[in-house]
Amino acid sequence: MPDDMQKIKEAKPTGLDLLREPFPEHQVSKLPKETRAQIDERKARKQGCMVFNCAICGGHHHKNAVHLDYVGHAALTDRLLDCDPEWNWEPVDMPGLPSAAGGMWIKLTVCGVSRLGYGSADGKQGGDAIKEIIGDALRNAAMRFGAALDLWHKGDLHPEEPGENEAEQPTEKPQQQAPQSPPAPKQRQPNRMTKANARQLFEELQDAIREHAFPSELKAWAGKNGARIKTLPEDWEQQIYDIYADKMTALTQQEQEAVSG
Repeated sequence: MPDDMQKIKEAKPTGLDLLREPFPEHQVSKLPKETRAQIDERKARKQGCMVFNCAICGGHHHKNAVHLDYVGHAALTDRLLDCDPEWNWEPVDMPGLPSAAGGMWIKLTVCGVSRLGYGSADGKQGGDAIKEIIGDALRNAAMRFGAALDLWHKGDLHPEEPGENEAEQPTEKPQQQAPQSPPAPKQRQPNRMTKANARQLFEELQDAIREHAFPSELKAWAGKNGARIKTLPEDWEQQIYDIYADKMTALTQQEQEAVSG
């Protein structure tokens, strides 16, 4: 495979592929989660049950509360902007969608794809409730694109596909657990189209390769279209690489013959 096409395959993910990349450790926050019994103990001011200015989250909570990993509003917004500077969300009101008082359904649009999400305020009121609803809805909708799935799912997502009810809560980590180095990011497969949906693009890419008359132009075209090539089914992606390699070889040979002649 030519070096420039190899670089395309190894390039940093963009668009919706980037949204699925694991978040770095410094963008993952900690949320204390108390059980009902722990909340009752705290409200009763039971002596010795509290920890203040927690070394993990900085908050005040029951000493035995667990901490959940989550991605905050700012970190998610930063990732969305990297994926698509023109991303957008809007509230939606669709008959049949389940809803609780004070919650809100939204439609999140990234790279031209829209998916629904739901947010609630979890007992907060006033302006804090509004901000909580928006942030919660964005995280919920972004999860539908694959954002931070490794935090939402209990266990490993990749050996087998999870059931619909498995990806509902962030992974719980006990407060007493010693800090560990984050696992190495997993190599994500690109979001590939089905052959039925990819046929037009597959033919378009073939025609575009064959239309080029100079190696430099073909190389520049490959750099601009690498992400599109990677959305094809794997066997079609390889066919495009093969067609590109044959065309590049022919054009290079023609160019060398023209110079020597």
